[in-house]
Amino acid sequence: MKRPTLEAVAARAGVSRSSVSRVINGEPTVAPEIREVVLKAVRELGYVPNAAARNLATRRTNAVAVVVSDPPQGLTSDDPMFSAVVRAASRELEAAGKQVVLMLAGSDHSRLRVEQYVAAGHVDGVMLVSMHGADPLPAALARMDVPVVSCGKTAHSERGGVPYVENDNVGGARKAVRYLLERGRRRVATISGPLDMIASQERLAGYRETLRDTGRRSIVAIGDFTRVSGAEAMRQLLEDDPELDAVFAANDLMAVGALRTLREAGRRVPDDVAVVGFDDIEAASYTAPPLTTVRSPMADQAVATVRLLLGLFEGGPAESVIMPNELVIRESA
Repeated sequence: MKRPTLEAVAARAGVSRSSVSRVINGEPTVAPEIREVVLKAVRELGYVPNAAARNLATRRTNAVAVVVSDPPQGLTSDDPMFSAVVRAASRELEAAGKQVVLMLAGSDHSRLRVEQYVAAGHVDGVMLVSMHGADPLPAALARMDVPVVSCGKTAHSERGGVPYVENDNVGGARKAVRYLLERGRRRVATISGPLDMIASQERLAGYRETLRDTGRRSIVAIGDFTRVSGAEAMRQLLEDDPELDAVFAANDLMAVGALRTLREAGRRVPDDVAVVGFDDIEAASYTAPPLTTVRSPMADQAVATVRLLLGLFEGGPAESVIMPNELVIRESA
């Protein structure tokens, strides 16, 4: 059987081809009675729109690139935060009828490939995830005629570029450190994330500001958001200051690594050393002891980022969003 055409639908409905086209493309200017007879003809003939032709006419691909910075150390497919962001963003985009194109941009070659793909018009917009401070990709994409948003603040965002949805990193860190001080902890250290990421910089700033307000000194070790780096940073902190009695880790994976080092060193948690993390991943409630942490649902952040992008498609404002968070108290502090 021949595939029904737009002209056949127009003939069956008794309207013009342009009226059928407006109905098929969901334009709101069509009169209700015209829409009804066209849709009736579509059902009777079994008409299926030609996606390629419609995309050519509307100049839309209905595809969105989700671009993830994937350095040798850092966010990986094994990271629960990565999984939460990608799953939530994909569901929200697919619910809006968008095709998801997942792309990694952890090297100069892969960044160039992303730029070329977007410049060629294969996607209607881009959602960036886990960009590092020196990454040139946000600025390069912002110069193209395509909407770009970021799940997390970028250095380019700081200069008024790519709009973003970010966690209240400074406020969350302050909540964690204030809680430790209120519980009587005197020597509070921190395990920071990589300092080329805005989230790490802001969580470290919140930690330092809170200690400075109380006249205490900072005790800092640097990790890279992985369990291994958290364990190594904890060993370094114990060597630098054996008397420390609390640790704020900039994410839960590093806090899990810190718990292991403390256990191996014979330090009781929370009796000898209290530990607080950040993110509230699922595993946080199953550590030994369960982890006190700052809850910042990354799935919600990803959904808000997608909605910001979808709003830009419809001419909405490019207004960045700061998501609230809360301290979840468990047995580690």
